[in-house]
Amino acid sequence: MSSIINAVHTAVSGLNAQSHAFTDLSNNIANSQTTGYKASTTSFEDYVTNNELANDGESLSDSVAATTRQHTDNQCMVTTSTNSTALAISGNGFFNVVQATGQSNDSTPVLGTQQYYTRNGDFSQDKNGYLVNTSGYYLEGYNVDATSGTLGTSLSAIQVPSTIAFRPTESTKLTATGTLDSSSSKTVDMSTTAYDSTGAASTVDLSWTKLSDTTWAVKDVNDTTGTSNSATVTFDSSGAVSSVTSQDSTGASSTSSSSFNYTGSPQDMTVSLSGVTLGSANTVSMTSDSVTTGTFSGISMETDGSVMATFDNGYSQLVAKIPLTTFADPNSLSAQNGQAYTATSQSGSPQINAVNTNGAGTLTTGSIEESTTDLTGDLSKLIVAQQAYGANTKVVSTADQLLQTTLAMIQ
Repeated sequence: MSSIINAVHTAVSGLNAQSHAFTDLSNNIANSQTTGYKASTTSFEDYVTNNELANDGESLSDSVAATTRQHTDNQCMVTTSTNSTALAISGNGFFNVVQATGQSNDSTPVLGTQQYYTRNGDFSQDKNGYLVNTSGYYLEGYNVDATSGTLGTSLSAIQVPSTIAFRPTESTKLTATGTLDSSSSKTVDMSTTAYDSTGAASTVDLSWTKLSDTTWAVKDVNDTTGTSNSATVTFDSSGAVSSVTSQDSTGASSTSSSSFNYTGSPQDMTVSLSGVTLGSANTVSMTSDSVTTGTFSGISMETDGSVMATFDNGYSQLVAKIPLTTFADPNSLSAQNGQAYTATSQSGSPQINAVNTNGAGTLTTGSIEESTTDLTGDLSKLIVAQQAYGANTKVVSTADQLLQTTLAMIQ
C-alpha cells in the first residue's frame, strides 16, 4: 500500500516539475521576439523525501524538484533597428534605468528611486524629452549641467527637451577689421565676446596705440605690464598690414604677416589683423569665430555612450553620457517585469563603468539585442516535457487502479 502511495507522490512531483518546465519554456517561446530578453532553462534535481528505508548507504529517492536557471550573461545577436536612438550592448554591461511612479500636474513623470538594470536598449524620446525603452524604463546617465556646461557625476534620468539652448562654440580665432586714422595719435579700443569650451562668455579687450606713421602697437587692455599679448604692427605704403611682431603672455616672441597668438583667458586664440588698414578714421572692431545661435533639431547616440543634441546650424553638443553597470554574478540578479533586473546579495554590488572598460562592453547605435530564445530547441524541449508529463499522468492513473484493486481485495 505504501509503495502505491509513494508512486502517486512521485508522479505528482513529476507533474509539478514538468509543469514548471512548461512555464519556463512557454515564457521563452512567448518572448522569442522580445528585445533584450534572456531565456531561462529548467534544472531538475533528485529530491529525497523519505530515507527510512535506506540500506548500506543507499538512499531512497521518490521525488523530483524543478528550479529556474537564469542566463542573463548570454549574449545574443545584435541587429540593425529603424530606431536611430536604439542601443545594443555587446559585453557584460547593463543599462541603468528607473521607473515612473506617477505623474505631476503638468504630466511630467515622477521617477522612483529603485534602481533597475536592463539590456533592452530600444530607447526613444517621450513627449517630455526623456529616453524611455519599450518596457517603460527611463534611461539614466551623467547629464551635462545646462548652466556650467560640465558633465555631472551622479546618475539621473536623461532628458533632452526641445527647448534646450545652444551653447556657443569655443572661440579659436579673433578677427579685427576696419581702419585706423593715420593722422591721429588717439588710442583706439576694440573688444569682443569670446567663449570657452563650456560656452561661458568672457570679454577680450585690445587697444591700438600709434608709434609712427606706419607702425602701431596693439595690446591686451587687461595687461598692466604692457608686454604680454601685445604686438607691433607695421603697415606698408598702401596702408595694409605687412608684418606683426608679437609677444604672448608666456614671453614667447614671434613674427607673422598678419596675426599674433593671444594666450590666457578664456583660452589661447589667434588674433587676425589682416582686415585692418590705415585710413582717415578710427573704425576698428573685433569679432570671434564662435557660433552663438542654433535651433534644436534632434538627438543622436554615439558608440562611446555620448548623447548629443543636434542643431540646425550643423553642430552637435554633448548633453549626457551613458555608463554601463556590471555584476560579479549577473545570473543571480532578481528578474523584474519588462526585461529588467534588480541587484541581490548573490549578484554582488553594481559596478558602474564607462563604455568599453572593465568588460562592460561596447555599444552599437541604431541597433537592438535580440532575444536569446532558441525557438527550435525550446519547441523540441516542450514536446519532451509534454511526453514526460503524460508519462507521469499514466503513473498516477496506474497507481490509482492498483490502489482500487488492493482495496477491493481487502474488502
